[in-house]
Amino acid sequence: MTFGATQTDADAPDEGALGGPGNRSSADSIPLRRCLVTGEQRPKDELLRFVVSPEGILVFDVAGRLPGRGLWLKAGRDMIDTAASKRLFSKAAREAVTVPDDILELVAAGLKRRCLDRLGLARRAGLVAVGFEKVRAQAGTGRTVLMLEAADGAKGGRRKMTSLAPEAPVIDVFTGEELGQALGRDHAVHVSLEADRLTDVLVTEAKRYAGVAF
Repeated sequence: MTFGATQTDADAPDEGALGGPGNRSSADSIPLRRCLVTGEQRPKDELLRFVVSPEGILVFDVAGRLPGRGLWLKAGRDMIDTAASKRLFSKAAREAVTVPDDILELVAAGLKRRCLDRLGLARRAGLVAVGFEKVRAQAGTGRTVLMLEAADGAKGGRRKMTSLAPEAPVIDVFTGEELGQALGRDHAVHVSLEADRLTDVLVTEAKRYAGVAF
């Protein structure tokens, strides 16, 4: 599917933008966008962005970089279902929009891949500890700010690990196999990360994925 040479968010106002691309939250200068379903104003990094192809097909813009007018939703399966059933994409785009039957699967798959890619980048940056002993050692230094526990891991082991860094948020939406593949191994149950911009991005992406995960 090919997109035309239209303006991007950086060049032109977005549908749903609050006063154009310069509108930002006062607290931390993050651009805001409005959800088509709820009308709620949220930082754009927390929302799902869609665009319409020249053929009139709705496309999920997982990285938020595709050209065209952005159509924004809160990260939730119910949000996507509601927008599709009430034809809100067509209303916002001011044209007939075809919503793929598998749009939920496409969104979930795209966000999962993006999260696991970010985890792989964090590993290469030396931010990640994997396995019981290494996670415990990192937590003992006070550097752990995020923990990932395999969704299919034993509950007792997960509780024991998360208690080592009780202030750290816990992501538990990926299986041990998925975590392992992202980290260059067969399987991983306990994973922790140190503070970094990559870690912050992973938290944001995981929250989006959790809203649409099956």
